[in-house]
Amino acid sequence: MVETIVWKENQVVMIDQRKLPLVEQYMVCKDYRCVVRAIRDLVIRGAPAIGVAAAMGVALGAMKIRLKTTERFLAKLDEVCADIAQARPTAVNLGWAVARMKALAVSHRDKNVDDLKAILVAEANRMLEEDIAVNQTMGRHGQALLGKNVTVLTHCNAGALATGGYGTALGVVRAAVAAGKTVQVVADETRPFLQGARLTAWELMEDNIPVTLITDNAAGSLMQAGRIDAVIVGADRIAANGDVANKIGTYMVAVLAKTHRIPFYVAAPMSTIDFASSSGRKIPIENRSGQEVTHLHGKRHAPKGVATENPAFDVTPSRYVSAIITERGVARRPYKTQLKALQKRKGSSRKA
Repeated sequence: MVETIVWKENQVVMIDQRKLPLVEQYMVCKDYRCVVRAIRDLVIRGAPAIGVAAAMGVALGAMKIRLKTTERFLAKLDEVCADIAQARPTAVNLGWAVARMKALAVSHRDKNVDDLKAILVAEANRMLEEDIAVNQTMGRHGQALLGKNVTVLTHCNAGALATGGYGTALGVVRAAVAAGKTVQVVADETRPFLQGARLTAWELMEDNIPVTLITDNAAGSLMQAGRIDAVIVGADRIAANGDVANKIGTYMVAVLAKTHRIPFYVAAPMSTIDFASSSGRKIPIENRSGQEVTHLHGKRHAPKGVATENPAFDVTPSRYVSAIITERGVARRPYKTQLKALQKRKGSSRKA
């Protein structure tokens, strides 16, 4: 399985997801500003992966601070954290990871600067290991929802490339295959960045898991024909009431699934649940360049001067969500109480 991101020789190394599947190329970041650019430019994407990148960015920024006193070091680290936290607005894991790193540094303010740097590097690597373990646990919970012979539709990429490793939605698929189930995956292409076509299809083919690629507007037709048994997607932020922000187009898939009485599952770690947001109306939605709509691989395919709108995410109301799969277990309606109950379980990775 491909390594999405690693800490190597005091550098952050991540696979450049913009180049896949045609070229397997890695970006090496020697300073935190490079990590910020990588997050903004979609070199790395997917909420859990962005969280790990943010943590490693903080550690990398800390390594480059030359101040000798702890208080001055912490003040400069605040600036680094603020820069990283603003890289992208929707994925809550980014802010969660930065806050965790910052709180850790403050809690060790009695240490000298060199010790603080070592603590932050160790924590960033621990968060990568935790993410992989969380995804594997989530996969085991989620696969129990699937039958022995099932066709799953997924939207965007919620696999190893969107996480530290293994995946959220695709982690459920991988766990089902490991449990001996026969799983076929139908992957939406996911315009405008084509994460389904470029990343999901590539990942599954690398793992020898059967996958069929379709255009985004073919999902309803396959559901109508009875060819989809379940939908599983990831999430970039989940509100306290179970509303789900995910890649643009997810809402349409959810509405279609409900119309055709197909279960619509969301797989995401507890760190993706934003208990401070009471509903999806509170979730900020990133709008990206219109060039992603008018161009494909740098080549224009729309008339010059045409108006564009390019929201990167949409919000699926909780009434369309059959279950939310986390490492703490599976939540169903009413999500407000069930998610809170999961949060209180021992070992939960996020506090309100």
